[in-house]
Amino acid sequence: MKPVVFGMSALRLTADEKAFFKDADPAGYIIFGRNVESKTQLRALTDELRNLHGRDDVAILIDQEGGRVARMKEPVWPHFPSGEVFDKLYKIAPATAIEAARINAQAIGESLREVGITVNCLPLLDVRQADTADAIGDRALGSDPMQVAALGRAVIDGQARSGVVSIVKHIPGHGRAVVDSHMELPTVSASAEQLETDIAPFRSLSNAPMGMTAHIVYTAWDTERCASLSPTVIETIIRGEIGFDGLLFSDDLDMKALKGEVPELARDVVAAGCDIALNCWARMDEMIGIADMLDEMSEPSRVRLDKAMATRDPAGEEVELAELLSQRDALLAAA
Repeated sequence: MKPVVFGMSALRLTADEKAFFKDADPAGYIIFGRNVESKTQLRALTDELRNLHGRDDVAILIDQEGGRVARMKEPVWPHFPSGEVFDKLYKIAPATAIEAARINAQAIGESLREVGITVNCLPLLDVRQADTADAIGDRALGSDPMQVAALGRAVIDGQARSGVVSIVKHIPGHGRAVVDSHMELPTVSASAEQLETDIAPFRSLSNAPMGMTAHIVYTAWDTERCASLSPTVIETIIRGEIGFDGLLFSDDLDMKALKGEVPELARDVVAAGCDIALNCWARMDEMIGIADMLDEMSEPSRVRLDKAMATRDPAGEEVELAELLSQRDALLAAA
């Protein structure tokens, strides 16, 4: 198995993708809007991915946060609110906000389970600052680390109840970035002492099953390399100071914060300590290059993957999506 997650180009696998994925055996796949049309179509696609290698527990990822980041959209799927909604509610009624966030996450999880998606890139644990880049903005769960951790824990719990594994992001924190890492490389010059605020929610939730790095340079820890490419940040801060021992993904290799050829970047993020390189855009030449560049997944990474995916069985019976949405909306309205 190769330590990479690949995207797909269309609503079904092409013949070339099917042959390539079967041979390359990636650790998982990620769904984007270009792969989504209907419930029947999406379930057929995820079933196709599972059948490639006979792996019922294959990691099939999506970014279904709510708000402006949603790959599965209305009218087929319900609208889910952004993190800012729960941030504002927490300031009025913390317990209500936590319960609303949990039920909302469970509803997201039910909508994903129905179509065979097993992993969601949520929650964001980025602590928002006054000048946080709009790339995070209303996606954040707040500016207080304790609040972000409390709401983030509720999201992880809610998704777990639906059998969906959570990815916490963007470790060690995207809140101080004032430019969008999709477009350019942010540099954060805060001191290690100041950055304690940023890493606090990740430390509180260090037992999360999966996490995703930030393509950001933190000069207090590494003046040259962004977190995704820095052995110092990954080993000393993420694995050490934060204590995160879950499965660690890089953020998307195609983001403009990173410079260089994508296959070499995949090699470099894994060499730096990421368990899995994330390659989203389904460009066949890049995917072939990555598969050729990467060795087989290491045994510690494979153990982390298996451990994370083993958490996906729901704790209880399936709950009707409409019932969960009704419960969430009642909590939001009451506050």
